[in-house]
Amino acid sequence: MKKLAIAAMVLSLTGCAIQRFDVRPDAHNAPTHDNSQTFWVAGIGQSEDIDAAKVCGSAANVQRVETQMTAGNVGLTILTLGIYSPRQVRVYCTR
Repeated sequence: MKKLAIAAMVLSLTGCAIQRFDVRPDAHNAPTHDNSQTFWVAGIGQSEDIDAAKVCGSAANVQRVETQMTAGNVGLTILTLGIYSPRQVRVYCTR
C-alpha cells in the first residue's frame, strides 16, 4: 500500500498543464516576462490579468503568451490540499 501511495504521488508531481497562445509562431525568443501568479482554493472564481502589449511595448510586439502549472506548482497544490495553487505566466516579445 505504501508503494502505491508513493507511485501515485510521483505520477501526480510529473503532470503539468500548459496553455500557449501563439501570435507570431515564427520567432523563438526567451520569455520577456516570467512570473508566478497566486491562486487560492484551486483558483475558483479568481483571475489574474497581465497586459502583454504593455510588457512588450505594443500589441504588435507580442509573440506568445503562456500559462503553465509546473511540477513544482502541482507539488505545492498537493501539499496545501488545493488551498494554494500557483501558476507560471510567461510573455514572449519579438524584440
